[in-house]
Amino acid sequence: MISIYLCDDEESVRHQLKTALEWKIFVENYDMKVVCAASTAQALLDAAQDSRRGVYFLDVDLKDKAWDGFTLGRELRRRDPHGTLVYITSYGDLAWKTFQYHLEAFDYIVKEGEQTGPAIARCLEAVHARLLDERRDPVEMFSLRTGDETRHIPLAAILFFEAAPKAHHVYLHTADSRLDFVGSLNELEKELNGQFVRVHRSFLAAWDKIETVGGNQIRVGGRICLLSRTGKAELKKKLRGSF
Repeated sequence: MISIYLCDDEESVRHQLKTALEWKIFVENYDMKVVCAASTAQALLDAAQDSRRGVYFLDVDLKDKAWDGFTLGRELRRRDPHGTLVYITSYGDLAWKTFQYHLEAFDYIVKEGEQTGPAIARCLEAVHARLLDERRDPVEMFSLRTGDETRHIPLAAILFFEAAPKAHHVYLHTADSRLDFVGSLNELEKELNGQFVRVHRSFLAAWDKIETVGGNQIRVGGRICLLSRTGKAELKKKLRGSF
């Protein structure tokens, strides 16, 4: 089930939006539920602390000293990188700020009285259609933070992970890039179990992209990774003794 979260500090608007969403879900029999209709950013964050791939309808002007809709969206994007953000506001000329904050918003709805509810319903229909498409043609992604930016890299594009010289940092290697992020190979090995193999204490390689194995090295996508005795045993087990 897809969880939907709503945040607007105006009670009448919040009720209107929640009613429109719940009615659309009921009529279309969507596998969705409005689990939170919050008046403050903090209330929404508390309710969504374990959310994954949630749908978030956020008012831009929350009249909150600590949060506005964009900073709230940035925090939600950090916690739930694959979530869907939809902005609701009285000011249509603020849409450009979603790009400034690198939020990848799905839609931007201007409050227009009685027309707001139908606009929300149409938006939910489009969100539902997109989520169905993603399920039919899933692309597994690996999400990481580099500086203030969240990046989403297709798992199929990753050649290997390498322990960086800086403590608690890892390099992610693709065919044309190297990204530095905070992490550990031990954690990644657990998270990516079955798709990557620990060939060395400093390398975690995509097993299906290994081109050659020789001595204490392997070649992955034209790059060289070290291979330890333990790593060779793990690799043989993974490849069922094919070398």
